[in-house]
Amino acid sequence: MIQAVNIHKSYGALNVLKGVTISIIKGEIISIVGASGAGKTTLLHILGTLDRADSGTLKINNTNIAALSDKKLADFRNKNIGFVFQFHHLLPEFTALENVCIPAFIAGVSKTAAETKAKELLSFLGLSERMNHKPSELSGGEQQRTAVARALINTPAVILADEPSGNLDSATAKDLHQLFFTLREKFNQTFVIVTHNEELADMADRKLVMRDGNIVFEEVV
Repeated sequence: MIQAVNIHKSYGALNVLKGVTISIIKGEIISIVGASGAGKTTLLHILGTLDRADSGTLKINNTNIAALSDKKLADFRNKNIGFVFQFHHLLPEFTALENVCIPAFIAGVSKTAAETKAKELLSFLGLSERMNHKPSELSGGEQQRTAVARALINTPAVILADEPSGNLDSATAKDLHQLFFTLREKFNQTFVIVTHNEELADMADRKLVMRDGNIVFEEVV
């Protein structure tokens, strides 16, 4: 479902990615680990189309990403890729329900349809009693589950997660990790997770180790 071949990325004189090749099939949960500066987040941003590679090819669901204009790329990203970050990036002035609906509104989904889907997701994630609360009224775990619901709202091909449990206590982090596998079982959801959390990394189907801008080791967990 994702095919990245010989991906290079530099920022000025700094070569961050040095020919990364990665293939991911639907329903897989992949973890990417490595020391800070290894290129993990840069790779995730390129897989998520938030940044473009300098060279190499990237196909997601048979779409050649390099061939898309910026406008078409933004539309593709909105409809095909969900994001969960260490810091949830919820908009503070909106309720949990409204935050979850925003990507659907951007995709042109009607208010009724978006809210129906958002309520289903929030209920599935155990937030049925918290839908009308603003982020400041939610716990850290509730905020992150709201962010997961937002990532799922457009039924994306893949969810990319960058240190998703890095800002959570250990018990809440464990719940979030288990949630990813529950979502895979229920929706056959694909995940690519950058993490320093060894427990989460070892739960994945495959663990990719990055060093100095390349994948140096792959372990089927």
